[in-house]
Amino acid sequence: MMDLVNTINSYVWSPALIYLCLGVGLYFSLRSRFAQLRHFGEMLRLMFDGKSTDAGVSSFQALTMTLAGRVGTGNIAGVATAITFGGPGAMFWMWMVAFLGASSAFVESTLGQVYKEKIAGEYRGGPAFYIEKGLGMKWYAIVFAIATIFATGVLLPGVQANSIGAGLNQALGVNVNVTAAGLAILLGFIIFGGVKRIANFASTVVPFMALGYIIVACVIVALNIGELPHMFVMIVKSAFGADAAFGAMLGLAISWGVKRGVYSNEAGQGSGPHASSAAAVSHPAKQGLVQAFSVYIDTLFVCSATGFMLLITGLYNVDGPNGEVLHQGVAGVAAGPGYVQTAMEQMMPGFGSIFVAVALFFFAFTTIVAYYYIAETNIIYINRKVQRPWMIMVLKIAIMAATVYGTVKTADLAWGLGDIGVGLMAWLNIVAIILLQKPAFLCLRDYEAQKKQGLDPVFHPEKLGIKNADYWTGHRAEDIQQEAAKQAAAVAAAEAVKQN
Repeated sequence: MMDLVNTINSYVWSPALIYLCLGVGLYFSLRSRFAQLRHFGEMLRLMFDGKSTDAGVSSFQALTMTLAGRVGTGNIAGVATAITFGGPGAMFWMWMVAFLGASSAFVESTLGQVYKEKIAGEYRGGPAFYIEKGLGMKWYAIVFAIATIFATGVLLPGVQANSIGAGLNQALGVNVNVTAAGLAILLGFIIFGGVKRIANFASTVVPFMALGYIIVACVIVALNIGELPHMFVMIVKSAFGADAAFGAMLGLAISWGVKRGVYSNEAGQGSGPHASSAAAVSHPAKQGLVQAFSVYIDTLFVCSATGFMLLITGLYNVDGPNGEVLHQGVAGVAAGPGYVQTAMEQMMPGFGSIFVAVALFFFAFTTIVAYYYIAETNIIYINRKVQRPWMIMVLKIAIMAATVYGTVKTADLAWGLGDIGVGLMAWLNIVAIILLQKPAFLCLRDYEAQKKQGLDPVFHPEKLGIKNADYWTGHRAEDIQQEAAKQAAAVAAAEAVKQN
């Protein structure tokens, strides 16, 4: 099984995909005039813009739902794996994927908003929607939907669950079978509660877990501040094959840095637009900019936190291209969650291993919940015309089974299957957003023009020549009327309370 998985990955994650991710990110950055830099302040402001409605969630809730999917075991175990097999230079290429990928995230999330639909009283959208409506290629949209259901419902949950099981077993001695059962029960409680429960869960848990992890990382870096300049020099030199110890790692640094960067921040993969489409905003570019910033949070903040903790203390391993050991800071531990736990335990005796296990639990579990939402959205896309409620029930059972299976299986197999899932989605989505980029950049220019006039931008697709944006030309008027009526009722109720 492992041989088969490795063979498939050698095709899916060929150099073509790696350079496609970087090349598309660079092209979109140039075409947007580096909007991810120019609008940095606007990204921060927009995070808290807008409120949730009966049909959609707020910008902040959409951000945390996306971060629930982005911030997972890839931010801990994935970073350790990238450094082990790509050297310290892999960190640089993870940063490059984040910086350039922010523009890809803007494009795909803006498209998700442009072509979203209101289905059963809730906003739904994603690559399948914009492939069908923007490109007019329904067969391609169905292929993406099926690949995504398979990837997020079956292949990817096992990676997250495996890290939770391994982390709790190493830190607290919890049997993986017990962990598997507990995860299945907890996951069932969340996913049977609908999109609002998922949004509320994510917006409560994600900010605290990420902030706590970053604070601990900052403390560790501060305690070793004298090594910080040397660490940055080592990362940059290793990234370009100029470091004496890691000179032979150039190709591997790029390969592992990009692979783990895409796995972690998911920019261009097509997962982000599902959650971003659920946001109730007045203009698609608003959510596009918010989602671009979510890539920064994931990689530049959380992934860097893990990398800095390992590199600044010297508690990392590097295996050369021929299997030789180039650096061994943590002896006898394979790359993965246990590797980071061992390193953290040496930094913080009696606390480090437990801290990583708790962080892994929250990071990975919220990602599994996000995977369910993505898979559910694609089933709803397939079922728009003909209702097949049994498909949703099958998905719920399948993702719970995949979580249990992944918890008790080997880490190598879980990661291999996860890489296949990420790679398939990335190939299909990147090709789609290259073909459908025009509406996203029309939205960006329209947003900037309205802001220049001092307006709160409102999207009118017909003025931009964008077709098939059905929600914005139909349901939006209905939503605005309903929201106005709701606000009027609230004001009347407040006045009545005052009079009484």
